[in-house]
Amino acid sequence: MQGKIIKLISNDYTVKSQNNIYVCKARGKFRNIGLSPLVGDEVLFDAENKYILDILPRKNELYRPAIANVDLAIIITSLKRPDFSSNLLDKFLVICEYNRVKPVIIFTKYDLLDEGEIKTINPIIDYYKKIYDVYINSDIDEIKKIFRGKVSVFTGQSGAGKSTLLNRIKPDLNLKTDEISMALNRGKHTTRHTELIEVCGGLVADTPGFSALEFQGMSNSDIRDNFIEFNLYRDECQFRDCFHIHERKCMIKDKVLDGTILKSRYDNYVNFLK
Repeated sequence: MQGKIIKLISNDYTVKSQNNIYVCKARGKFRNIGLSPLVGDEVLFDAENKYILDILPRKNELYRPAIANVDLAIIITSLKRPDFSSNLLDKFLVICEYNRVKPVIIFTKYDLLDEGEIKTINPIIDYYKKIYDVYINSDIDEIKKIFRGKVSVFTGQSGAGKSTLLNRIKPDLNLKTDEISMALNRGKHTTRHTELIEVCGGLVADTPGFSALEFQGMSNSDIRDNFIEFNLYRDECQFRDCFHIHERKCMIKDKVLDGTILKSRYDNYVNFLK
């Protein structure tokens, strides 16, 4: 039979197939080939003897959390308390792009901004809307629609309001708002296993999220190529392998100067290469 792994506790894999649940073990052959089944994997399994027989090809895989076949990374980004960090947001975005996981940005705590802060942040939000799906946390009805038919992972800075948002999306989760769930945090998250839970017609990974934000396995060219709006103009650079820093006749630098590319995005790119 074919099914999806929705939970892993110790060596017990919970597989869902046609609305039935099976708790299976992995065959010893996986150890021999250095491959372990992950939550999110589509697998072939022996329903009678409760063994996973084979793993179907993955479209992507995350290291932390260890999960496969993720459709969306929901990046919860605070605008105040904690203050907005374009560096952290852009780091999440590049890592998601590299791992072929579609990012969705949700800005929180917009209501805490004063008039001057709103005037400053609105052009930044508008810029990200040009290249990504972007929501404010008050857009709750629209946010609920993004989960349908998708496997999602929540991530973002500690204190950004992830638990508050999740309680509004699915009240029966009853998450304490002083705890961080499905989030980047090494503190109070009590989940010790990875599990997919049903939320608004989709599945959300109940994990601590991205617990490490290194550019693992990424080269400088990988970082460059995953600033996605750069790719619109790079063919117009003088050099085919332009890194948009010291080279002459660089269209990316020109687009930063004329405001087409957000300067903070470019500054973060240079910082990441360093």
